[in-house]
Amino acid sequence: MAAPRARGCGLSGLLPAQTSLEYALLDAVTQQEKDSLVYQYVQKVDSWEQDLSVPDFPEGLEWLNTEEPMSVYKDLCGKVVVLDFFTYCCINCLHLLPDLHALEHTYSDKDGLLVVGVHSAKFPNEKVLDNIKSAVLRYNITHPVVNDADASLWQELEVSCWPTLVILGPRGNMLFSLIGEGHKDKLFLYTSIALKYYKDRGQIRDNKIGIKLYKDSLPPSPLLFPGKVTIDHVTSRLVIADTGHHRILVVWKNGQIQYSIGGYVIDLEAEKVSTVAGIGIQGTDKEGGAKGEQQPISSPWDVVFGSSGPEVQRDDILWIAMAGTHQIWALLLDSGKLPKKNELKKGTCLRFAGSGNEENRNNAYPHKAGFAQPSGLSLASEDPWSCLFVADSESSTVRTVSLKDGAVKHLVGGERDPMNLFAFGDVDGVGINAKLQHPLGVTWDKKRNLLYVADSYNHKIKVVDPKTKNCTTLAGTGDTNDVISSSFTESTFNEPGGLCIGENGRLLYVADTNNHQIKVMDLETKMTSVLPIITSENAVVDGPFPAEKQRTLPKLPKSAPSIGLSPMTACPGQTLQFKLRLELPSGAKLTDGAPSCWFLSADGNEWLLQGQIPSGDIENISNQPTISLQIPGDCLSLEAVVSISVFLYYCSADSSACMMKAILFSQPLQITDTEQGCMAPVELRYVF
Repeated sequence: MAAPRARGCGLSGLLPAQTSLEYALLDAVTQQEKDSLVYQYVQKVDSWEQDLSVPDFPEGLEWLNTEEPMSVYKDLCGKVVVLDFFTYCCINCLHLLPDLHALEHTYSDKDGLLVVGVHSAKFPNEKVLDNIKSAVLRYNITHPVVNDADASLWQELEVSCWPTLVILGPRGNMLFSLIGEGHKDKLFLYTSIALKYYKDRGQIRDNKIGIKLYKDSLPPSPLLFPGKVTIDHVTSRLVIADTGHHRILVVWKNGQIQYSIGGYVIDLEAEKVSTVAGIGIQGTDKEGGAKGEQQPISSPWDVVFGSSGPEVQRDDILWIAMAGTHQIWALLLDSGKLPKKNELKKGTCLRFAGSGNEENRNNAYPHKAGFAQPSGLSLASEDPWSCLFVADSESSTVRTVSLKDGAVKHLVGGERDPMNLFAFGDVDGVGINAKLQHPLGVTWDKKRNLLYVADSYNHKIKVVDPKTKNCTTLAGTGDTNDVISSSFTESTFNEPGGLCIGENGRLLYVADTNNHQIKVMDLETKMTSVLPIITSENAVVDGPFPAEKQRTLPKLPKSAPSIGLSPMTACPGQTLQFKLRLELPSGAKLTDGAPSCWFLSADGNEWLLQGQIPSGDIENISNQPTISLQIPGDCLSLEAVVSISVFLYYCSADSSACMMKAILFSQPLQITDTEQGCMAPVELRYVF
């Protein structure tokens, strides 16, 4: 079916008729009245002489969760289609996903309904297909998604904000639009009546759509999109928000899992999980004031403990980055006062700063300030700082909130116009001249009086001196290809989301979200390594661990030494042996339970490895394995290079840091028919 001549493809063409419908629905009392009004509306729109038709998806666009690119007028003909215009950074778009999941659970493509996500990016980073893939996995999106990177469909339909839903009839004709979140009832009403109307006319097709979920092509991993990480300074245990697995991991500093927990707040001493705020349903309240467990909240994306005054000796406040309402909230852990507030009872949960408007507005009065999806918090309670640092993601800024009077001030990023949420970039500089792109995390280094920032969409870690407002790149090249262990200048991240300081200011832990890792940055040696996440029989879990990832050759870090060995002559059937002789730094030891291992590879000559054991574990540095390789009887080449890659996870002598090191040995082979004598094992020596 070709696209019909359009009456005009902009949403403005729907506006008069749909506005009249929505006014009429306000006066409707019964569900029957509402159904009848919508049915009549669809009948009216369907009878227009020329359809208000959407243009087809442009050729060449990238698709996810489908077997092949889709067409409105071929593949989707005979379906009621919900187009979800979204961008994956947008909190309002994320709030809409449960409504779409519920709709898809109620009606399938066999019933004649299909949801298609149209990803129209805000930030340049969001135009990259691999990053959209990660978002599709992270938020469990199972319907087709098209990357409208240049916003061509967005502009054709005159879409103006995220999220926007456009509901199409079975011939690509626009029926309804819904702007923003919070329209679940209308979404269900409009789609159900549209399905009924067109089924009554025999225009709905029950054919299945070719869905191929991207998530089904990926192997499992110990971590999946870890969003935040913090440290228990008493025991040096790390607590990781393992977002993709919907759990919290408590791990020792060597990466060994102690607990795997599903819940909200974990008491590490009492070993209990309890809910301290929220009712389990997204709220819209922008004031608060109820007890925590009775107070609806909206997308809390970070928390930090603090005290209500210098005279208070213990943490009595939990500060909350309430991304869903663009505010900073507080939960009183004891009776006390907040700046410019009367005495509050223990357990009270309420707004502290932010009007609720999505803005980059600084103000001496905290309730008149505006945030834009605050996503990261850190506390500097000591003078002269005495403030909360806020990673305000959608304004691409870092802001401060005074603990003395609640004043909200600018630190770095963004620009002066409070309504401009597009002032982003990747520029080192001072104050407003520095540019960030969607930062999600901050952490305060009390030892150095510095603030570290997870500059997520620039794939970097920045450092800010709050005294001078100077912001510079600490680590990250901006490249998202994973480098396992390297110097700060060579290290890579992929949308890092959270960070924390440990080991008395020596180590910076980073939740490297899209690489599914916790990176460890040694602030003294300026080296980055990966924290191995190790399952243990002693781990306490509230659900099964994901299956172990099939062992594949990891990517060697750029910093890994490469050692070329002297060429060796061998004959078919001969067995070669390589003896590992690796030395760790003085006092260091292999990390218990970590996957120290070796791999054999032969690029371009994979026939060499047929029938061989291509990898193995290294369990003891004092008794390292001997690796065997038997030359096959049928040789396809007379020259080849065998590579032996070794990956070691070990802890320093004082156990203050755990790291991973790698090395590559390359053995050239010359294969001859002449029988060779017995050869001694080749020793692979290296001192780390």
